[in-house]
Amino acid sequence: MKFKKHIFICTNERAAGERVSCGEKHGLALVAAFKKSLLDKGLKTEVRAQRAGCLDACETGPTLVVYPEGVYYRNVQLSDVEEIIQKHIVENTPVERLVLPSS
Repeated sequence: MKFKKHIFICTNERAAGERVSCGEKHGLALVAAFKKSLLDKGLKTEVRAQRAGCLDACETGPTLVVYPEGVYYRNVQLSDVEEIIQKHIVENTPVERLVLPSS
């Protein structure tokens, strides 16, 4: 496997009048922030961050998922990027306050 971890960040944008989507809630800015941080930390060859389509959790705010663990994060803000990278990517410990509950 080329990458040890993979971060899929929802950038889906819905038509006007439909429910809110991650793309209009800074999804693309999150992709850029994750990519920059991974590059700055020398993790770009081990971890890939990329755009994703709908992760079907729009009501929880900007959403992303980290594989291979399959941990979903909700309501992710730009200010959360460094914490997710340090805790989850580097230390292998999910950031519990952002984890999307399974149920």
